[in-house]
Amino acid sequence: MSELATTMNKQAAVFIPEFWSGLLNKKLEISGVSMKIVNKRYEGEIKNAGDTVKIQETPSITINSYDPSGALSYESPDGTSQNLYIDQQKYFAFKVDDITKAQSNTSLADKFMEEAKKGIDLVKDSFILGKFADIPSSNLLTPVTLTKENAYLQFINLAKVLKNNGAIQAKDNDIYKTKNKTGDVMPFVVINPDIEAVLLQAPEFIHATDKGDKILRTGSIGSIAGLDILVSTNLPTVSGAVNVMAGINDAITFASQVVKIETLRDKDAFKDLVRGLYVYGAKTVIPKALSGCVMTLG
Repeated sequence: MSELATTMNKQAAVFIPEFWSGLLNKKLEISGVSMKIVNKRYEGEIKNAGDTVKIQETPSITINSYDPSGALSYESPDGTSQNLYIDQQKYFAFKVDDITKAQSNTSLADKFMEEAKKGIDLVKDSFILGKFADIPSSNLLTPVTLTKENAYLQFINLAKVLKNNGAIQAKDNDIYKTKNKTGDVMPFVVINPDIEAVLLQAPEFIHATDKGDKILRTGSIGSIAGLDILVSTNLPTVSGAVNVMAGINDAITFASQVVKIETLRDKDAFKDLVRGLYVYGAKTVIPKALSGCVMTLG
């Protein structure tokens, strides 16, 4: 090997599939609005596309009147389950020129995985926010034209639907900030930047920086009517109408994994070929723990 070739080889980034896969999974763990509104309890159980995870439902227990003279009646709680199907597959594939590797002053692995992450963020955000379709009709408010004057009432009604269904948000340290230990955790609501612009004008809106002792989800801009507000540009929007979704994290279960990243040499050029397979799936396990409203702007 020539001295120049040896020098270039030392300078080039090392393409190790296991490293790339771990790096991308780490980035995906903290990225995207959708990861703030789901639970990922079963993610460790998936290995590849086509996997099925059985989610055991908590059975209802009947409370009976006690009669000292009678015998107790024992029930057999229904141990039903739901299936989470890992039925979604996406891939990325790109070429890296040897000269580009040699001349790069930054980590190519980090640079390219960041770009792959952005693309996957869009895919999974759109997929999860599309679960708006799973909201029961009884949990959908009448479509409304939103203004700064009526915004507070609309979000009060979204929160009321959740409360009437017993949908109470539990604290999850993987979702909420932990530096502030006091305050009640809140259900979420996802809006887009146009809705945000209206809320910023509503006097009832509370900025995240004003919360002080409250616990806010990472990425929250604040709260209104007891809902933790997250902003996404990926909310389904048709003809100016936005599907605003509220709920708690127990409502939707999500699991994903970068199951494979491979590198190989391009047989026709001095390039490395890099390709990766990303699999995922989601299940709305508690539909009544979601509420929604189709909003347009006045």
